[in-house]
Amino acid sequence: YVAAVYEHESVLSPNPAALVDRQSALELMGRNLDIYEQQVVAAARQGAQIIVFPEDGIHGFNFTRSSIYPYLDFVLHSQSVKWNPCREFYLFNDTEVLQRLSCMALKNKIFLVANLGTKEPCERADPHCPPDGRYQFNTNVAFNDDGMLVATYRKHNLYFEYAFDTPPEPDYKVFDTPFAGKFGMFTCFDILFFEPAVNLIRQYNLKQVVYPTAWMNQLPLLSAVEFQQAFATAFNINILAANIHHPTLGMTGSGIYTPVKSFIYHNMESYGGKLIVAEIPVITTDYRTNLEKTPGRGSEKGNDQLPPLFYAEMMYDNFTFVPVWGEKGELQVCANTLCCYLNYQQAVLTDELYALGVFDGLHTVHGTYYVQACALVKCGGLSFSTCGQEVTEATALIDFQLWGNMSTPYIFPLLLTSGITLDYADHRGWKNNHYFISKNRTSSGLLTAALYGRWYEKD
Repeated sequence: YVAAVYEHESVLSPNPAALVDRQSALELMGRNLDIYEQQVVAAARQGAQIIVFPEDGIHGFNFTRSSIYPYLDFVLHSQSVKWNPCREFYLFNDTEVLQRLSCMALKNKIFLVANLGTKEPCERADPHCPPDGRYQFNTNVAFNDDGMLVATYRKHNLYFEYAFDTPPEPDYKVFDTPFAGKFGMFTCFDILFFEPAVNLIRQYNLKQVVYPTAWMNQLPLLSAVEFQQAFATAFNINILAANIHHPTLGMTGSGIYTPVKSFIYHNMESYGGKLIVAEIPVITTDYRTNLEKTPGRGSEKGNDQLPPLFYAEMMYDNFTFVPVWGEKGELQVCANTLCCYLNYQQAVLTDELYALGVFDGLHTVHGTYYVQACALVKCGGLSFSTCGQEVTEATALIDFQLWGNMSTPYIFPLLLTSGITLDYADHRGWKNNHYFISKNRTSSGLLTAALYGRWYEKD
């Protein structure tokens, strides 16, 4: 099927904390919706059957609970009511944004997924009801090619979004399409947690996911395209991921991903949005990774000298590292219960420092979640203290096998190359209670090769 995602440079409110009236809010959102409309037309012209827009793309961000209120549409969060906002615009008040989105889908005969802020009144009797008597949700909506509202999803894992409420229960939301079967949806920070993202995919045996996001890139392990690809690979699904485009805030990185191929956009230099349209296969069977090529423990050579252990902060976590020196070698580094192993070979030695790092613990900055990571990274300079820094360019081509005795089945294989481009491992999978990835010769210089494990039970 043909899918489209749009990385949108949103028109932002100059002062999101200011209180404005509904009319002014609609004017600002209208400017973003005008751009959406052009993109829907362009995508439909290229044969797209579904288009996905990013999180916060219509209203922006950094609001307070009261300042976002005029930007919120009313949406009935019951799946029993069949409603076409374009044709039945008179049914509810404060649904102008939903009406426009619905009409775009209807006019262009395309499935459309977008993110907006919504409100729902609640009863004092409801123990979860906020003091002001209403819920405010960060919401994804999906419309079919007739403009029907077919699914609404309320973001569960809010990322310091004080304007919004967490829904009382996680939403598991899927909608059906004639061209690719069932799609699931979740938003941005949700991708790092078990609920509802992982549970949704497992319960519904999903093969397609739509994913609006407003993601601030964090190298070396959590760049948007890097993690989106790893998620598609780990769960053997297609992901349609739309990010917003604000390079000054570190926000870019969208794509259409299959488990073996990706069509991505990552651009920190220029401004303006970007439409990606790609034809991808509907996944019906599981891609089985070839597990024949197994990591060898290597003969225990009498190493004259083991490379030194050192510690450095990476992504706010205290990693234990060992330097990757010389043209080839076998390394091991451990922390807590996790040991990481690397066999590597470089045809040409470059003047770049690489290191193998391990972290097994609770990550506590900008969210709390338990990580088990084995990571081969390029350091920022030649001193140990630069390992873990954000690096975007590299020249070294390294053949490697990387493996670790991970305690969780949820491993995201990261493979990021120079200029924030992606590559795929030759082999990956489980062998003797170890997860491994191997690669002969990346397509360009290696930035990060990592096993990013999420141990959800220990969050």
